[in-house]
Amino acid sequence: MVDSCRHCTSCREGLEQYCENGFTGTYNGPEQGTGANTYGGYSDIVVVDEGYVLRIPDGLDPAAAAPLLCAGITTYSPLCRWRVKAGQKVGVVGLGGLGHMAVKLARAMGAHVILFTTSPKKREDALALGAHEVVVSRDPDAMAAHRNSFDFILDTVAAPHDLDAYLVLLARDGAMILVGAPAEPHPATTVFNLIMKRRQIAGSLIGGIAETQEMLNFCAEHGITAEIEMIPIQQINEAYERMLKSDVKYRFVIDMASLKQDAATAA
Repeated sequence: MVDSCRHCTSCREGLEQYCENGFTGTYNGPEQGTGANTYGGYSDIVVVDEGYVLRIPDGLDPAAAAPLLCAGITTYSPLCRWRVKAGQKVGVVGLGGLGHMAVKLARAMGAHVILFTTSPKKREDALALGAHEVVVSRDPDAMAAHRNSFDFILDTVAAPHDLDAYLVLLARDGAMILVGAPAEPHPATTVFNLIMKRRQIAGSLIGGIAETQEMLNFCAEHGITAEIEMIPIQQINEAYERMLKSDVKYRFVIDMASLKQDAATAA
């Protein structure tokens, strides 16, 4: 985001992502006051208020740091909001663009991290990224072995699935936070799975400007970046098709120099 109303309660509290009048996205968003469209997505230059600018710390590769401004803060914010700390048992559902960042960040916070996946093929990757254990969620015995034991579960899956399967894994007062956004609703949860252990389900968006800078500093301190595949702009359509098939580990990043090269060739 590049702006927000700046005067609502959320903005005054440094939670611009929850601006009650709607924040302004970097691209395809309405400017504050004018309603004009923003075009910052693939721009060479974009004018932004200094209050909405972030500093990439020294030592972070710009390409690998770019997805931190989405996947990084989307997972960092709920980990901080629910005060995940060393020694806690934390579950991460799904090993995609969001999930792989959640594993890295939770591990750096000192948590015991368990990755849930429907694919046994992702076990090796999850362990390499920092997960202590991997559970194949289609294995009922493996799931049952973790009932009533998690302090926190971060669900990153952007497809409808059974939330009850994970709710029952939470200990008393445990929380499951949804950051994946499926196009269709999840099946309804069983209320008793919530009330009998005082569990909670909540959602989380990105982060405010101050928290996003905090996340970048944390990543620099712990040597954390996103796992990326760099592509030239000429491969964008192919990359989009691959993304729809989940064929990326774990974020595509466009080399914008390739756009200038293409323009020079055309000229």
